[in-house]
Amino acid sequence: MATEVTVPVLGESITEATLGEWLKQPGDAVAADEPIASLETDKVALEVPAPEAGVMGEHKVAVGDTVEVGAVIATIEAGSGSAAKAAPAPAQAKEEPKTEAKADEPDASITLSPSVRRLVLEHGVDPSQISGTGKDGRLTKADVEQYVKSGAKQPPLAEKGTASGAQPAPAEAPAASGHRNEERVRMTRLRQTVARRLKEAQDTAALLTTFNDVDMSAVIETRAKYKDLFAKKHGIKLGFMGFFVKAACMALKDVPAVNAQIDGEEIVYHDYADISVAVSAPNGLVVPVIRNAEAMSFADVENTIGDFGKRAKDGTLTMADMQGGTFTISNGGVFGSLMSTPIINPPQSAVLGLHRIEDRAVVVDGEVVVRPMMYMALSYDHRLIDGREAVTFLVRIKEAIEDPARLLIDL
Repeated sequence: MATEVTVPVLGESITEATLGEWLKQPGDAVAADEPIASLETDKVALEVPAPEAGVMGEHKVAVGDTVEVGAVIATIEAGSGSAAKAAPAPAQAKEEPKTEAKADEPDASITLSPSVRRLVLEHGVDPSQISGTGKDGRLTKADVEQYVKSGAKQPPLAEKGTASGAQPAPAEAPAASGHRNEERVRMTRLRQTVARRLKEAQDTAALLTTFNDVDMSAVIETRAKYKDLFAKKHGIKLGFMGFFVKAACMALKDVPAVNAQIDGEEIVYHDYADISVAVSAPNGLVVPVIRNAEAMSFADVENTIGDFGKRAKDGTLTMADMQGGTFTISNGGVFGSLMSTPIINPPQSAVLGLHRIEDRAVVVDGEVVVRPMMYMALSYDHRLIDGREAVTFLVRIKEAIEDPARLLIDL
């Protein structure tokens, strides 16, 4: 008798998701608790485990379909996986007719997410030659990009199978001059939510951005001096973000309006700092929350950020990790950004944007010197935060970063 696979509880107030990918195909052997599908919610991607061991049965829904909590999405049949493939699910009939298989497609036996598959096809690499660092050894975009950067040589994917005597498919004729292609890709639920929330922030809040720059010399010297001892004692690297999180906690205490939010006709002030930190995930940026950051040590902050980064890459962040937050820090500098105007994450009232560090000529004590400088940007809701408060907040951050001893003696 077939066992039904249903959509699990997704989190508080989340009632539906989008089927992002099937990880098991009809007829595949399935172990108990093995991921068989991935779902995309407003904030995270999560995997659906098999309720018991057996053979993957019918897919009840297709990739891209919206499914509600408790809905049946597939079945698990009894067996060991040696049975013939099950008949295609009716849901697959909604897909466009498939053309003849292309010779340059990746091996279908390797499970690839849509974004990774596009990257593999774009660079013409063989996914079976790449070591995966994702969950259960799955390939990530970073794995493919690193493989391409390494300059690894391999025969084109079109030549796979020639060892068995099969002739490689003839190369397609060059496209006519001026021919251009377009591709339509459905927005993920995460991207749809990001777009909606950012537009709501623009429509609702009175957004304004103020800038300052900061000399990173002291932080760089501190890291260089203590990074080895820090890693040896705490088992984690001493990064820049820990300094900014602790500096933000001090500044939020001095300028509480930046840590507040508007609720109807009331202002809600917080005596704690739950810092949302933007980290990169395969499906885009996610913003997990460092709770009670004001009470954490540098090691606690760095360990928490490191754990978030790893779980974002593996796709194991939960809804609870993303909920709440009183203030956000976003570091566009890791992507090379020189300056930006970040948008607040409602219902928060402010976001601090960090950028790349670069040597610039500055005047210190009447002399022109070269220092590692960074631009900082604070975007804020002007309905709640005055310009004086915004400028004061950034100055507090600047003072703490340029003189890290302030972080130890709470100045």
